[in-house]
Amino acid sequence: MNITIQGLTFNYHSTPTLNNINLQLDQTEILGLAGPNGSGKSTLLKCINKILEPKQGTILLNQQPITKITRPEIAKKIAYVPQTTTTNHNNNENLTVYEMVLLGRKPHITWQSSQKDQETTWQALKTLTIEKLAMRNYYELSGGEQQKVLIARALAQEAKTLLLDEPTSNLDIKHQLEVLNTTRKLVLNKNLTAAIAIHDLNLAARYCDKIALIKNGTIHAAGPTTTILTTENIKKIYEVEATITHHNNTPYIIPITPL
Repeated sequence: MNITIQGLTFNYHSTPTLNNINLQLDQTEILGLAGPNGSGKSTLLKCINKILEPKQGTILLNQQPITKITRPEIAKKIAYVPQTTTTNHNNNENLTVYEMVLLGRKPHITWQSSQKDQETTWQALKTLTIEKLAMRNYYELSGGEQQKVLIARALAQEAKTLLLDEPTSNLDIKHQLEVLNTTRKLVLNKNLTAAIAIHDLNLAARYCDKIALIKNGTIHAAGPTTTILTTENIKKIYEVEATITHHNNTPYIIPITPL
């Protein structure tokens, strides 16, 4: 699955949020979306998933405009993983992990879940090594466990594109690495395309093949992560002085002081 974004512009009411976004997401690659809070990263993911409708511009899935693809068909092609929440929601406070992951089969279910739906759900649980949590209450899990469940739900959806909105937020370093290691393996082993909104530039440098630096709804630099994460770009986007070292050709950013 390849995704091409051309001239994308989006406004919340009359407030410009994204301006002339041009990006390419390719199979077996992870694209990182990085930038200050409120720069438009989450909004861009929601536009790609057709949750939000751009004011202008085009988004192509394998050269087909998403405007010509129905919501059910979009759900079969793109899986959206929101930020983890531990808050109970209405009548879902007793939702088990198995039931949460089974929800990923919704685009494929016509009347009731089939044997294939159940087998796909169990396989997703096993892939994320969380099958032991199957009968646990989803809302009683830790943040790291919840994030794995949401990725398992996306995997059960059998979509070829993963969109992850800050999947490592509020997670300790162990769970951050587990979630991103899992994402990387899924992208490579299942030939997926992935875009991740991410704050930690060092995690982005380690796991993202390409990165787009966004500020005030505009892409200021985009391309291979190793060439885009420079002291000049970090200074421009984050208004922070930094030094960069390298380990195994991966940049490691050390912030020094705000300007």
